[in-house]
Amino acid sequence: MSGNRLRKVVGLLSAVIIAAGSLTGCGKAGIGTKVVLTTGFDKDEVFRIETSACTLPEVMVYLTNIQNRYESVYGEEIWGTNVGGMTLEQNVKDIALAQIAQIKTMNLMAKQYEVELSDEEKAQVENAASAYYNSLNDTEIERMGVSKKTINNLYTEFALAEKMYQYTIRDINPEISDDEARTITVQHILIKTYALDGTGKKIDYTQHAKEEAYKQARQVLQLAQEGEDFDELIRRYSEDDKSTYSFGKGEMDAAFETAAFNLGKDEISDIVETEFGYHIIKCLNTFDKEETDANKIKIVDQRRAEAFGREYDAFVETLTRNLNEELWDSVSFIHDENVTTKDFFDVYSEYFGV
Repeated sequence: MSGNRLRKVVGLLSAVIIAAGSLTGCGKAGIGTKVVLTTGFDKDEVFRIETSACTLPEVMVYLTNIQNRYESVYGEEIWGTNVGGMTLEQNVKDIALAQIAQIKTMNLMAKQYEVELSDEEKAQVENAASAYYNSLNDTEIERMGVSKKTINNLYTEFALAEKMYQYTIRDINPEISDDEARTITVQHILIKTYALDGTGKKIDYTQHAKEEAYKQARQVLQLAQEGEDFDELIRRYSEDDKSTYSFGKGEMDAAFETAAFNLGKDEISDIVETEFGYHIIKCLNTFDKEETDANKIKIVDQRRAEAFGREYDAFVETLTRNLNEELWDSVSFIHDENVTTKDFFDVYSEYFGV
């Protein structure tokens, strides 16, 4: 939702998020046995991880801001969409729950490692919390049930989680070679071997239709080998909306990637088969320096996230996690024309410069 570094960390650690936030499922590898309680909670307490509790107002800040960000782009009708057999609203609820659980778990880690915010960072939190809270109208404050203290606590946990992540990866600075991070740029022509039904589901071609597609691919390849303009062949025959790709190793289908990385500049591949169909690839650039340097940064971020994830997983296994299922099931989006707040994450990003 925002561009800040902490949200990027959350994205990189998607598998870790699931482990941290699996308060509603059990038996998942690496997270131990889940304990679910629906009694013994304080008022408005949605879940508890050891001594750290998440309250209903905290959840509502997350959900309301995410809801309004979605609706500002897609409209209210987006919530009628189904995702894997559940409503998009339920899907967003589960993701938000997992993200909050991760932040609170990282705060527990920070306590164990004696990582704390400096006075300057606490002042930044106070300023950010004031800015966001003062942007709320009376209806938003009432419907979300928030106070200035709620926002201050959430931003404090954001900042401490980010600091804990940076503390954990402080000594992880892998050297990434040009070859490992090499990024190339290619064009391709795709002759599909599948269609989409009315629901958007992928339906593979019959054997006969697949043979016809291959025959067409052979004809297009022959034209390319005879020197016909590749851009024109793309325009006439390709069934991919995108014609040019820049990528590094491990980012594309294995067969496509192998063929592409074995091409010299301006060379054209033979027919390459993937799950999408038959490809004819032309290499435009065997080494994109700018993209390769950017890929090095991405690889380093991934390595750091993986290292943090291993330490995080080990920590999570020691924790007891309890969900107030009755309260959680009752949580729903706020549908009120006077509730439009959507800048919670952006305000944090603005004040912490990330």
